[in-house]
Amino acid sequence: MGQSPLDNIIIVLDNPKHLVNIAGVIRVMMNMGVSQLRLVNPTTYDVHRIDGIAHRSRRLAEEAQIYPTLTDALSDTAFVVGTTARPRTAQRNYTTPRKIAPIITKKACRGPVALVFGKEDRGLTNEGLDLCHQLVIIPTTADHPSLNLAQACLVLCYEIQLTCHEELPYPKGKRHTGPASHRDLEEMHYALKEGLHSMGFFKGDRHPESVLRMLRTLLSRAEPDLRETRLMRALGFEMSKQFNRSKET
Repeated sequence: MGQSPLDNIIIVLDNPKHLVNIAGVIRVMMNMGVSQLRLVNPTTYDVHRIDGIAHRSRRLAEEAQIYPTLTDALSDTAFVVGTTARPRTAQRNYTTPRKIAPIITKKACRGPVALVFGKEDRGLTNEGLDLCHQLVIIPTTADHPSLNLAQACLVLCYEIQLTCHEELPYPKGKRHTGPASHRDLEEMHYALKEGLHSMGFFKGDRHPESVLRMLRTLLSRAEPDLRETRLMRALGFEMSKQFNRSKET
């Protein structure tokens, strides 16, 4: 299996103050498949305590790298995306997570991409923003614009995750039996037709041809698998048996 763009995503926390926020970010990284964490001058860092807050995070926490300055943490990256809660006075390149995610994915196919998050209470400094090629603003209400570190990281990583895996099919259930054949589908339609006839469904303006065509269209849109098709076929046959039996008594 080839390398995923997520392998080249690096989360950078600039001067994080609270251990619980670092742990929250690590939990997000584990959920979203991002494995590289860099910390710039954290106030505190304790792998054991982080593992207690974000369970089973020890490996990722132990592999986190600590740097004295943001410049050092970004030195080997090819593309840097910063986050901010609001536009600043200076003219900068602002975008949203949804718009930047495909760009990040494309860049990460070629080299390391850093996602930078600032201090909890102040965000990135102007000097930190200067180091970023793009700045992301997560749309929120004007009254409460700020997200905590883990929330902001989750939104951005989620959008990247979507662009990386948008073509992958959703996992099938344990009882998924594969697609129904044309013969299976026709047997289902026949059984339902017989069942509806047996119960006297076609009365008044319920013309068999139009009703059965509508039912066929509905079931085609649902795309039932083999198990579901057989269930519907059994339903039709059971309807026929029950109503035919009632006529005999």
